Amino acid sequence: MSDGGPSPAAVAVVARLGELGATVGCAESLTGGLLCGALTDVAGASAVVRGGVVSYSTDLKESVLGVDGGLLAHEGAVHAEVALQMARGVCRVVGSSVGVATTGVAGPTEQDGQPVGRVFVAVVAGSVERVRRFDLEGGRAAIRQAAVREALALLSAVLEGPPVFAPDAAPGEAPGEAAEGTAGGLWGGASEETR
Repeated sequence: MSDGGPSPAAVAVVARLGELGATVGCAESLTGGLLCGALTDVAGASAVVRGGVVSYSTDLKESVLGVDGGLLAHEGAVHAEVALQMARGVCRVVGSSVGVATTGVAGPTEQDGQPVGRVFVAVVAGSVERVRRFDLEGGRAAIRQAAVREALALLSAVLEGPPVFAPDAAPGEAPGEAAEGTAGGLWGGASEETR
Protein backbone atom coordinates (compact mmCIF):
# COMPACT_ATOMS: atom_id res chain seq x y z
CA MET A 1 0.00 0.00 0.00
CA SER A 2 2.97 2.28 0.52
CA ASP A 3 6.68 2.30 -0.20
CA GLY A 4 7.28 1.89 3.53
CA GLY A 5 6.29 -1.77 3.49
CA PRO A 6 3.04 -3.49 4.41
CA SER A 7 0.55 -1.72 6.64
CA PRO A 8 0.49 -2.84 10.28
CA ALA A 9 -3.25 -3.53 9.92
CA ALA A 10 -2.64 -5.89 6.99
CA VAL A 11 0.18 -7.63 8.89
CA ALA A 12 -2.16 -8.18 11.85
CA VAL A 13 -4.97 -9.52 9.64
CA VAL A 14 -2.68 -11.98 7.84
CA ALA A 15 -1.29 -13.18 11.17
CA ARG A 16 -4.77 -13.65 12.64
CA LEU A 17 -6.01 -15.54 9.60
CA GLY A 18 -3.03 -17.85 9.99
CA GLU A 19 -3.76 -18.41 13.69
CA LEU A 20 -7.35 -19.32 12.85
CA GLY A 21 -6.47 -21.53 9.90
CA ALA A 22 -8.76 -19.34 7.80
CA THR A 23 -8.46 -17.96 4.28
CA VAL A 24 -9.73 -14.71 2.77
CA GLY A 25 -10.99 -13.53 -0.59
CA CYS A 26 -11.44 -9.89 -1.62
CA ALA A 27 -14.27 -8.52 -3.76
CA GLU A 28 -13.41 -4.99 -4.77
CA SER A 29 -15.11 -2.26 -6.70
CA LEU A 30 -13.91 1.26 -5.92
CA THR A 31 -10.62 0.01 -4.41
CA GLY A 32 -9.73 -1.75 -7.66
CA GLY A 33 -7.41 -4.36 -6.13
CA LEU A 34 -5.79 -2.13 -3.50
CA LEU A 35 -7.22 -4.19 -0.63
CA CYS A 36 -5.95 -7.51 -1.94
CA GLY A 37 -2.68 -5.76 -2.75
CA ALA A 38 -2.38 -4.53 0.85
CA LEU A 39 -2.83 -8.07 2.13
CA THR A 40 -0.41 -9.62 -0.36
CA ASP A 41 2.24 -7.02 0.53
CA VAL A 42 2.66 -9.05 3.74
CA ALA A 43 5.26 -11.82 3.69
CA GLY A 44 3.54 -15.19 4.04
CA ALA A 45 0.19 -13.93 2.76
CA SER A 46 0.04 -16.76 0.23
CA ALA A 47 -0.90 -19.11 3.08
CA VAL A 48 -4.12 -17.22 3.81
CA VAL A 49 -5.06 -15.03 0.82
CA ARG A 50 -6.93 -17.10 -1.77
CA GLY A 51 -7.38 -14.28 -4.27
CA GLY A 52 -9.71 -11.56 -5.32
CA VAL A 53 -12.20 -10.28 -7.85
CA VAL A 54 -12.10 -6.69 -9.07
CA SER A 55 -15.70 -6.15 -10.14
CA TYR A 56 -15.37 -2.51 -11.06
CA SER A 57 -18.21 -2.83 -13.56
CA THR A 58 -21.71 -3.31 -12.19
CA ASP A 59 -22.52 -6.20 -14.55
CA LEU A 60 -19.53 -8.17 -13.21
CA LYS A 61 -20.92 -7.92 -9.71
CA GLU A 62 -23.88 -9.92 -10.98
CA SER A 63 -22.23 -12.29 -13.47
CA VAL A 64 -19.11 -13.17 -11.48
CA LEU A 65 -19.99 -12.56 -7.82
CA GLY A 66 -23.68 -13.45 -8.02
CA VAL A 67 -25.06 -10.15 -6.73
CA ASP A 68 -28.81 -10.01 -7.33
CA GLY A 69 -29.56 -8.23 -10.61
CA GLY A 70 -32.82 -6.82 -9.29
CA LEU A 71 -31.02 -5.30 -6.33
CA LEU A 72 -28.44 -3.71 -8.61
CA ALA A 73 -31.18 -2.35 -10.90
CA HIS A 74 -33.23 -0.96 -8.03
CA GLU A 75 -30.55 0.29 -5.61
CA GLY A 76 -27.43 0.60 -7.74
CA ALA A 77 -23.99 -0.80 -6.96
CA VAL A 78 -23.34 1.39 -3.92
CA HIS A 79 -25.49 -0.27 -1.27
CA ALA A 80 -25.03 -2.24 1.94
CA GLU A 81 -26.69 -5.41 0.62
CA VAL A 82 -24.58 -5.26 -2.55
CA ALA A 83 -21.45 -5.22 -0.40
CA LEU A 84 -22.67 -8.22 1.59
CA GLN A 85 -23.54 -10.18 -1.55
CA MET A 86 -20.12 -9.36 -3.01
CA ALA A 87 -18.43 -10.70 0.14
CA ARG A 88 -20.52 -13.88 0.02
CA GLY A 89 -19.84 -14.28 -3.68
CA VAL A 90 -16.07 -13.99 -3.43
CA CYS A 91 -16.02 -16.81 -0.86
CA ARG A 92 -17.72 -19.01 -3.45
CA VAL A 93 -15.55 -17.86 -6.37
CA VAL A 94 -12.13 -18.19 -4.72
CA GLY A 95 -12.98 -20.86 -2.16
CA SER A 96 -12.21 -18.82 0.95
CA SER A 97 -13.69 -19.10 4.43
CA VAL A 98 -13.84 -15.30 4.82
CA GLY A 99 -14.92 -12.68 2.29
CA VAL A 100 -14.35 -8.93 2.39
CA ALA A 101 -15.88 -6.47 -0.06
CA THR A 102 -15.72 -2.78 -0.93
CA THR A 103 -18.12 -0.74 -3.02
CA GLY A 104 -18.55 3.00 -3.16
CA VAL A 105 -18.03 6.29 -4.95
CA ALA A 106 -14.48 7.62 -5.22
CA GLY A 107 -15.51 10.54 -7.41
CA PRO A 108 -15.27 12.94 -9.01
CA THR A 109 -19.08 12.70 -9.47
CA GLU A 110 -21.88 10.91 -7.65
CA GLN A 111 -23.09 7.47 -8.74
CA ASP A 112 -26.55 5.94 -8.52
CA GLY A 113 -27.65 8.88 -6.37
CA GLN A 114 -24.86 8.26 -3.85
CA PRO A 115 -22.49 11.10 -2.97
CA VAL A 116 -18.75 11.10 -3.51
CA GLY A 117 -17.12 9.42 -0.51
CA ARG A 118 -20.03 7.07 0.27
CA VAL A 119 -18.50 3.63 0.81
CA PHE A 120 -19.82 0.29 2.04
CA VAL A 121 -17.46 -2.33 3.43
CA ALA A 122 -18.65 -5.85 4.24
CA VAL A 123 -17.12 -8.94 5.82
CA VAL A 124 -18.68 -12.40 5.74
CA ALA A 125 -17.31 -15.25 7.84
CA GLY A 126 -19.74 -18.14 8.07
CA SER A 127 -22.92 -16.89 9.74
CA VAL A 128 -21.24 -13.64 10.82
CA GLU A 129 -22.02 -10.84 8.38
CA ARG A 130 -21.05 -7.26 9.02
CA VAL A 131 -21.43 -4.20 6.83
CA ARG A 132 -20.56 -0.61 7.54
CA ARG A 133 -21.24 2.62 5.72
CA PHE A 134 -18.68 5.41 5.59
CA ASP A 135 -18.80 8.94 4.24
CA LEU A 136 -15.14 9.58 3.46
CA GLU A 137 -13.55 12.87 2.50
CA GLY A 138 -10.81 13.86 0.09
CA GLY A 139 -9.96 13.16 -3.52
CA ARG A 140 -10.20 9.84 -5.33
CA ALA A 141 -6.89 8.49 -4.03
CA ALA A 142 -7.64 9.49 -0.44
CA ILE A 143 -11.12 7.92 -0.53
CA ARG A 144 -9.80 4.67 -2.00
CA GLN A 145 -6.98 4.42 0.55
CA ALA A 146 -9.38 5.19 3.40
CA ALA A 147 -11.73 2.47 2.14
CA VAL A 148 -8.86 -0.04 2.30
CA ARG A 149 -8.06 1.03 5.87
CA GLU A 150 -11.72 0.66 6.90
CA ALA A 151 -11.98 -2.75 5.24
CA LEU A 152 -8.89 -3.98 7.09
CA ALA A 153 -10.30 -2.59 10.36
CA LEU A 154 -13.65 -4.35 9.90
CA LEU A 155 -11.93 -7.57 8.87
CA SER A 156 -9.74 -7.38 11.97
CA ALA A 157 -12.76 -6.78 14.20
CA VAL A 158 -14.54 -9.85 12.82
CA LEU A 159 -11.44 -12.03 13.12
CA GLU A 160 -10.95 -10.98 16.74
CA GLY A 161 -14.47 -12.12 17.63
CA PRO A 162 -15.06 -15.25 19.70
CA PRO A 163 -13.27 -18.03 17.79
CA VAL A 164 -15.41 -21.01 16.89
CA PHE A 165 -13.67 -21.63 13.58
CA ALA A 166 -13.58 -25.19 12.31
CA PRO A 167 -10.07 -25.41 10.78
CA ASP A 168 -10.82 -28.73 9.10
CA ALA A 169 -13.55 -27.21 6.92
CA ALA A 170 -12.78 -27.19 3.21
CA PRO A 171 -12.15 -23.80 1.56
CA GLY A 172 -15.44 -22.05 0.95
CA GLU A 173 -17.36 -24.68 2.90
CA ALA A 174 -19.88 -23.64 5.50
CA PRO A 175 -18.47 -24.09 9.00
CA GLY A 176 -19.46 -26.97 11.22
CA GLU A 177 -21.34 -26.79 14.48
CA ALA A 178 -20.50 -23.86 16.71
CA ALA A 179 -18.76 -24.34 20.00
CA GLU A 180 -21.18 -24.68 22.90
CA GLY A 181 -22.47 -21.36 24.19
CA THR A 182 -21.64 -19.33 21.08
CA ALA A 183 -23.81 -17.69 18.49
CA GLY A 184 -22.65 -19.99 15.72
CA GLY A 185 -20.81 -19.76 12.44
CA LEU A 186 -17.12 -19.23 11.86
CA TRP A 187 -17.05 -16.66 14.65
CA GLY A 188 -19.79 -16.04 17.17
CA GLY A 189 -21.77 -12.83 16.93
CA ALA A 190 -24.70 -11.17 15.30
CA SER A 191 -24.90 -9.27 12.06
CA GLU A 192 -23.97 -5.61 12.31
CA GLU A 193 -26.00 -3.12 10.37
CA THR A 194 -24.66 -0.04 8.63
CA ARG A 195 -23.70 2.98 10.65
